Amino acid sequence: MRPLSEIGAAVVGTGFIGVVHVEALRRLGVQVHGVVGSSQDRATARSRELGLPPAYESFEAMLADPRVEVVHITSPNHLHHEHASAALGAGKHVVCEKPLAMTPAESAGLLRLAEQSGRVHAVNFNLRFYPLCRHVHSLVRQGELGDIRLISGHYLQDWLLLDTDWNWRLEPQLGGELRAVADIGSHWMDLTTFLAGKRITSVMADLVTFIKTRRQPAGPVETFATDRGGKKVAREIHTEDSATILLRYEDETRGAFTVSQVSPGRKNSLLFEIDGSTSAAAWNSERPDELWLGHRGRPNEILLRDPALLNEDARAATSLPGGHAEGFADTFKALYAAVYRAVAEGKPGDGYPTFADGHDEMLVCDAVARSSRERRWVDVERAVNARVR
Repeated sequence: MRPLSEIGAAVVGTGFIGVVHVEALRRLGVQVHGVVGSSQDRATARSRELGLPPAYESFEAMLADPRVEVVHITSPNHLHHEHASAALGAGKHVVCEKPLAMTPAESAGLLRLAEQSGRVHAVNFNLRFYPLCRHVHSLVRQGELGDIRLISGHYLQDWLLLDTDWNWRLEPQLGGELRAVADIGSHWMDLTTFLAGKRITSVMADLVTFIKTRRQPAGPVETFATDRGGKKVAREIHTEDSATILLRYEDETRGAFTVSQVSPGRKNSLLFEIDGSTSAAAWNSERPDELWLGHRGRPNEILLRDPALLNEDARAATSLPGGHAEGFADTFKALYAAVYRAVAEGKPGDGYPTFADGHDEMLVCDAVARSSRERRWVDVERAVNARVR
């Protein structure tokens, strides 16, 4: 297998998450040959900040660089289909942020193109790669929790709490019909699908927009930015601030979760609890090195992330000894380690979320949107041979 230091990559997008991609790739030893931004000035400034080579003059210039084998797409949602299609057409391997596209039709087309290309394709569902989440995945697979009955939890943030908070995700033409659900709720649904090994089959969703008018700044605003100065323009908002969703998974498993971007004090709290017939497991992303394990006939447990105590699946995603916290940025490194092993071998592999997973999540989100509009349970419409990867 080729060493990762011989593989070249480029990142499309210079916002918060694009920087996280760059830093994770560098930690793996992958050569980042440059970035592409929404403007040449923005890309040049970000390249200088990160100590990268000069930014590419255009997306097309990046695709033409023969040193670039892998393209990471962190551009706004409405550009994912265009950028991923072009990168695959240029013979590049592709890592794309979620959501994979704006509609299920677009994501289905990307999946077909990716599978026909023979290139490695991955969707950035990085939360699967927290070590304790990997540990739970193996516990469920080995039957340690018994039959999975109930999955519950939330994904709460507060970065869009004020009517002066703004981001491109608020604009449906840039982010899509769904906002909170597609942006962070998709992470919760993908993660619990992965952990339980069960697809979501139907949903009952209640979406709400609490802040119906926001004040948009004159210029662009980076994700999680706190500077609210300058001139503002009042804009009507048509995407959801919050949602409560009931879920049915395969094999009669039930689920319920809340997603919100307007919950004061919650910076990035993803919580799940999986209740089985013999034991339960619960985890919160704001305390990523602690896993609660619940029992009926013996004391409950708190498992601290320590490679010596984890199962094989979890150890593979762990880089540091116990007591040395591993967090959000480390999940990107663990995900890309799996993706780039496949790149080094020159063909798609396993052990990481692919465009198939990204397309399946698009189907689930489409069902969520229809359920909220029609005020009823809606089945997820998918091909019968789709599976959890």
